[in-house]
Amino acid sequence: MENPLLATALKQIDEAAGKLNLDPGYLELLKTPERELVVAIPVKMDDGSLKVFHGYRVQHSTARGPAKGGIRYHQDVCLDEVRGLATLMSLKCAVVGIPYGGGKGGVVCDPTKMSLGELERMTRRFTVGIMPIIGSKKDIPAPDVNTNAQIMSWMIDTLSMFKGETSLDIVTGKPLGLGGSLGRHDSTSRGLMFTVLDLLEKLGKDPKGVTVAVQGYGNVGSNAAILLHEKGMKIVAVSDVSGGLYNPNGLDVNALNEHIKNAPHHTLEGYKGEAQKISNAELLLLPVEVLCPCALENQITKENVDQVKAKIIAEGANGPTSYEADHILRDRGVYVIPDILANSGGVAVSYLEWVQNLQFYYWSEEEVNTKLKRLMDEAFEAVWNLSKEKNVSLRTASFMVAIQRVYNAVKQRGIFP
Repeated sequence: MENPLLATALKQIDEAAGKLNLDPGYLELLKTPERELVVAIPVKMDDGSLKVFHGYRVQHSTARGPAKGGIRYHQDVCLDEVRGLATLMSLKCAVVGIPYGGGKGGVVCDPTKMSLGELERMTRRFTVGIMPIIGSKKDIPAPDVNTNAQIMSWMIDTLSMFKGETSLDIVTGKPLGLGGSLGRHDSTSRGLMFTVLDLLEKLGKDPKGVTVAVQGYGNVGSNAAILLHEKGMKIVAVSDVSGGLYNPNGLDVNALNEHIKNAPHHTLEGYKGEAQKISNAELLLLPVEVLCPCALENQITKENVDQVKAKIIAEGANGPTSYEADHILRDRGVYVIPDILANSGGVAVSYLEWVQNLQFYYWSEEEVNTKLKRLMDEAFEAVWNLSKEKNVSLRTASFMVAIQRVYNAVKQRGIFP
């Protein structure tokens, strides 16, 4: 069955491409992944049994540079989902103007039910499985859902053992001691903050006192809440897998984060601060000015979109808004800062990390954040100007900018042989 995320991405490409003068054959090429690898991952479990996991790595396009994209560990991973995410990565890298194509990977597993040893063995075997197609000039993995700097460290070590040399430029999102970049931890959230501030400026609105709800209080959501709060915005609602919290007068973000750091499962569950308990679904419908869906895809759909009250939606997650819901929001005048722009700060700083690895020279956090701001501001400006020029939504404009850049690269390179 086709994954909703892939189907939505292809519809959005068709819609945006329809406003550009593109050769139909090249458009079909743009919608088709270059390479897909499916691997079996046999792992000896702690109880002595052998379990076979399944993993994927999809390279959507390398027309503008090496493939780039995360690896996720989740029980719902499927090939179509990875295809869709790889496609979005190509467009995300293009819209933010970095010389990468799109890739994505995933393993079908439930990491919450696996020991650290089992995760390490699975990661190393998966790395060997996809080793023929990855590399610092071919395809550079990074963390994604349920993966982190430790997973990347195991990948580096595995690949380095096979190469016979330490290769820090093979993956990004690494610990600082292994060539990671300062500023990488909150880069996706910081990029999201920059786009929200850019949009508020275009609308002539002071960020101070703007009400914000954040769905998905993981790394992206929690850091976004902190950064937006620091700019004077009022975080009134947050949620994670354990449920949500709402206080129309504003939540104590610092107290929330301190609670999560010390909670047994690092969730919002058990928070004692002043707040009303709500569900993830209820959070999406709150009367806020800015809604940041930072969880998984397909959260705002035709079933609930009529009850969404936010005037601005900044997509911290990949594909949180369905195709049908996106059109309804557009017709209502809601500004949706699309995922390929709003959450591209992570891949932008991954690019900066890779550049630092290649040159063996590292920047300060301030320098990294300054470079990120320039990339995000320039990307937003290009999208905003095109949206006004062509009278299209920010999403359609983002896709138009990205598609044109990838299309140009393919045309300029020509078709081999």
